[in-house]
Formats: sequence, C-alpha cells, structure tokens
Amino acid sequence: MILLTPDLRFALRANDINRRVAARDGKPEPDPVPVVKFFNPLGTARWLATELFDDNDSCFGLVDLGFGTPELGVFSLSELANVRLPFGMTIERDIAFATEHPLSTWATWARRSGSIASAENLLRRASSTGRVPELPAPDDIGDG
Repeated sequence: MILLTPDLRFALRANDINRRVAARDGKPEPDPVPVVKFFNPLGTARWLATELFDDNDSCFGLVDLGFGTPELGVFSLSELANVRLPFGMTIERDIAFATEHPLSTWATWARRSGSIASAENLLRRASSTGRVPELPAPDDIGDG
C-alpha cells in the first residue's frame, strides 16, 4: 500500500509550512488535526501524522508503539514502509480515518487512556452522541 497519496502529502506539507510561518512571525503554533493514521495490522502500534518535513520522509505527530505511553514526536515514513511483518504484511494506512479533533486533543486523550486506539474509541463516541465522555484522570506524569 502507498503510505501517502499526493493529497495527503500536500496536506501534511501545508501543515509544516503553516507551523514554520507562525514561528517566523512570532504567532502561536497551530494545532492541526491529524491528516493520516498508520497502524500495525498485527499489533497495537499506531501513528497519527500532522506534518511532513522538507525531507519528505520525517513526519511529526502522535506515536503509540503499544507500550501505554503515546508520545508526540518525529517518525520516518521510509522506516514505516520498510517494516516487514509476519505473513507478508506491512504497516498500513487507515483509509477511513478522519477526525475533527486537533492533535493536542488526541495527545491528551491517548496519554490519559493509554493508547491511540482507546482515545479513538472515546472520541468517536463523543462525536456520535454529542456528549463528551469523561476524560480519564491525569496519570502520574502530570500531562494534564
């Protein structure tokens, strides 16, 4: 599977450019919504990307390797593309992924619930019912 379509690549690059322009102009950093979600079809790892840097390989976003500690950071598209899983499987792009929630919301909910998958379920429920489920209590790290 192609990890990034031209449209996704364009949206990710635009977010990176907007962030750099805001920094240059001394404005608050934007809080974009994730553009794309990647996942391990045989495991719990997930990646939400909001930006693609000039090198067209490094992405910024929320990374959850399945250890209960989702983190904001940079990851490599080429490294994701080169992961070889059992049965000939690879890291996949969730073609149905769409969200209205900014990355900061995803990060807060994923950290407090322990995973991107848990946060996705909570946020989906909130969107479908119009009621925001109770946010899990802050953990000992003090990210809230």
